[in-house]
Amino acid sequence: MGQRVLTVTLNPSLDCTITVNALQVAALNRVVRAETDPGGKGINVARVLRHFGADVLATGFVAGDTGRQLLHFLERAQIAQDFLEIDGETRTNWKVFDEKVRKTTELNARGCPVPQTSLAAFREKFAQQCRQAKVAVFSGSLPPEVPADIYAKLIDLAKEAGVKTILDADGEALREGLKSVPYAVKPNIHELEALWGKQLPTPGDVLAAARRLLQTGISLVIVSMGADGAVVADARQAFRVLSWDIPVKSATGAGDSMVGALAYALLQGESLEQIARLTTAAGTRTAARPGTQLCERAEVFSSLQLVTVEPMENI
Repeated sequence: MGQRVLTVTLNPSLDCTITVNALQVAALNRVVRAETDPGGKGINVARVLRHFGADVLATGFVAGDTGRQLLHFLERAQIAQDFLEIDGETRTNWKVFDEKVRKTTELNARGCPVPQTSLAAFREKFAQQCRQAKVAVFSGSLPPEVPADIYAKLIDLAKEAGVKTILDADGEALREGLKSVPYAVKPNIHELEALWGKQLPTPGDVLAAARRLLQTGISLVIVSMGADGAVVADARQAFRVLSWDIPVKSATGAGDSMVGALAYALLQGESLEQIARLTTAAGTRTAARPGTQLCERAEVFSSLQLVTVEPMENI
């Protein structure tokens, strides 16, 4: 087994970020600037890991001219890739940044359907990829016609190969994926509340919900809470984590940056406290960048002491 991280993006995209002075709904808007980047949560994770100097392989499905353009972007970014090509067209997502209010409006497409034969072929490909991996990350939405238990099945394959698994999904994909007991999960507060069907108004409530996940055999839980920081817990310790004040330019990719930092920390065998610092610093630095830009290693490590890590009650 190597030191490679696999990032699985079943529903990748090209992300087109458009900046306007002040978004006018149902009216003409003049574009200040525009940029296109490879997108999808798993691809964002791969980009972060590449910035951190990790050995990472991006995999999943691509289709059509957009898919080929996506692969070209990844090649230019020097991200190793091994995607399964299918019929159809990889989706394009649009993100409109309003400079006046400093907020982003996102328009995300569903993606193209994936036939059962392609799912079977991908499971075989993924099992082979796991032979050289230490960590596998499963994140993002599922394309049409892909069953909600696909992450669960892939997690099982990874675990059979001795690969640590990280799940970052929502809805039924999260619920089904948890049945295969991944090593780590990173829901945000809204995903965790939806999972348990109730509000979690305090960090103590969030920790109690995280404990329920830990009791199923999951080893590590990170719950991101936006401006309220995060709760990071394993079977022995728990921390409330707070970032420093920043001008938020875009939340796009902040959670993915946390997942990328987590995968990197697992490769390095870091302590839970260091994981808490790394993941929060990575998410914060990305939130301070415009559009779909992601954090860089140097700025993350230079920010670790700016992160406040407070022990919560022992579990």
